[in-house]
Amino acid sequence: MANTQTNKSENKSAKGAVANNKWLNEFADVTVDERELEKLDAKDDGPLAGEDVSFKDIFEKSQTTSNVHEGEVVNGAVVSITDDFVTVDIGYKMEGLVPIDEFRSAEGEVSVKAGDHVVVYLERMENEQGVMILSRNKAEIIKAWDSIAEACERDEVISGTVTKKVKGGLEVDIGVKAFLPGSQIDIRPVRNLDKYLGKKLNFKVIKFNKKRGNIVLSRKALLLKEREKLREETLEQLQEGMVVQGVVKNITDYGAFIDLGGMDGLLHITDMSWGRIKHPSELFQVGDEVTVKVLKYDKEKERVSLGLKQVQENPWDKVPEKYHVGDRVKGKVVSIKDYGAFVELEDGVEGLIHVSEMSWTNKVKHPSKVLEPGTAVECQVLDIDTKNRRISLGLKQLESNPWDLLEQKFPIGSTVEGSVKNVTDFGVFVDIGEGIDGLIHISDLSWTKKVGHPSELFNKDDKVRAIVLSIDKETEKFSLGIKQLERDPWENIKARYKIGQGIEGKVTKTADFGAFVELEEGLEGLIHISELSQEPVSKVGDVANIGDTMRAEIISIDARERKIGLSVKALLKSEERANIAQYSGNKSSSNTLGDVLGAKLKNIKGDSKE
Repeated sequence: MANTQTNKSENKSAKGAVANNKWLNEFADVTVDERELEKLDAKDDGPLAGEDVSFKDIFEKSQTTSNVHEGEVVNGAVVSITDDFVTVDIGYKMEGLVPIDEFRSAEGEVSVKAGDHVVVYLERMENEQGVMILSRNKAEIIKAWDSIAEACERDEVISGTVTKKVKGGLEVDIGVKAFLPGSQIDIRPVRNLDKYLGKKLNFKVIKFNKKRGNIVLSRKALLLKEREKLREETLEQLQEGMVVQGVVKNITDYGAFIDLGGMDGLLHITDMSWGRIKHPSELFQVGDEVTVKVLKYDKEKERVSLGLKQVQENPWDKVPEKYHVGDRVKGKVVSIKDYGAFVELEDGVEGLIHVSEMSWTNKVKHPSKVLEPGTAVECQVLDIDTKNRRISLGLKQLESNPWDLLEQKFPIGSTVEGSVKNVTDFGVFVDIGEGIDGLIHISDLSWTKKVGHPSELFNKDDKVRAIVLSIDKETEKFSLGIKQLERDPWENIKARYKIGQGIEGKVTKTADFGAFVELEEGLEGLIHISELSQEPVSKVGDVANIGDTMRAEIISIDARERKIGLSVKALLKSEERANIAQYSGNKSSSNTLGDVLGAKLKNIKGDSKE
């Protein structure tokens, strides 16, 4: 097999017509048009031009005749060696010269000595100086072509050395120059061709044309054949639970494909590490060797699921030993959710700080307001659930709880001042400082007023005074009241108002079912629609409107339910009875209407007789 050094010497010695031979020029691209190849073939006049010739044919021909001719391969003996040439006796009338470089090794050492037998190619019988020109390289080339042809016929593997990059692939020295297309280098596309330079590899000849000097190689074909053999062996031996060796073949966002030997298995990102990883490239590069466990194997579909963390110690096995409730621990925030933040305590062990455990006083709307991914944080272990692999953590527990001192600072019944922080349907939140908000429930805004919505009375930032009603540390509820600042008008209601008592007041509110009348400031009674008149009333607005002054009689008092029932109808009846009694001169209201009318008729009769 000729090396790079001998190829260089070959170019130096080539003269005249043989310099046009394709195998002396740069290797032609395999994409050259067929017509161009035919044109090149027509110009060939070297030892491979025209009809197919072989080293054996040329050599045997030279041995069967006493005459030698140009273009023949002949046997000779080294006569002498100079700095420039090796003199070879081929049994002709004169000796021939071979450039010394054609006998140098890659290290520059001359590989022959006087008396050695060599095979050479007769280039020219005589040059201008009358010297016979011989070539060892060209004889080797012809011999190499024959060897390659025989290998092709037997479908044998050929070895060669990658010499350089060329357009579309690599040039390979297999004794002669051959072309290795980029698509045939490996099973998968190769981006970096430089890594193959200088490497000796095995190939299969996929295109061979001796006449045109065209040889195309494939390494991929051999790899595919090897892979198929390995695949059959792997399919036969593979079992779930096995620990196997593999090579990272490809990396995706969701995992890595591992070559197990002729077939690929998927190592999903969730099975790579007990800890949290964002992308498989954090752990692997293509070509890395890995030890994995077969988690699932579908022989029919030829699908294999692999695990890496399964061949490593599970960190949760030691959690009960390393962590205890109440421990102060440090970690890194790895994820933020609406409900809390996940903190990595170590690879594969994470805990959750729920949003409710981030602050004693501030109502944290979102964990991102307190923590952010990547930051270091210290917290306290609140609970450990080894079965479900959950650890509850707290942030606020590292600080003193202001609720513990709240009762001392704001005793029940004391007066506090603050500003309205928020107005809701059910009440008003008041900021009293200390990071704590108190709630004035809608029912504690007024003793007597029917408040439809707290916004009727308060706006945000309004200053308010209130009474401390209750403090619940466990539920973190601080209840306040405004109405408690004043005396409850219902305390002695029955002492001030009696059933049957007539009252006069203004209509403050109307509804479909009746009208509300103010008895005194903050105290109202209801005249039901059925009690608005002695005559049937279909619509409250027909007889009562807001601002109207109305007279009515108290017909019921419910201090517990804080309700007073009023009636216009009852008042009219009472007044009617009183008028009748007054008219009849009978102060007793027990007289009936018949008695009064009878007395009246008697009086009328008496007057008529007069």
